[in-house]
Amino acid sequence: MPDDQADFLLTTIDNPWDPFDQWDEWYAFDQAQGYDTPGYLARVCASSFDLSVDDQESQIAEAIEEIVNLNILGIYKKAFRKAG
Repeated sequence: MPDDQADFLLTTIDNPWDPFDQWDEWYAFDQAQGYDTPGYLARVCASSFDLSVDDQESQIAEAIEEIVNLNILGIYKKAFRKAG
């Protein structure tokens, strides 16, 4: 299991691309499947440009946690990469 010093992004269990290093391919697959994962995350996230960068990142992390924990469609997971 990843440690607390890991970066993570929202992805789906069937997407074969790495959203960290293969964003264009990851995004194309996501859209072709009709998921629009970035759009879903944006709808769930309570972020604002009025927030600091740290607060925005915190809101995004909370939204990802909510999506993965609820996982209504059973397709969402976190993609991890160690920070630094």
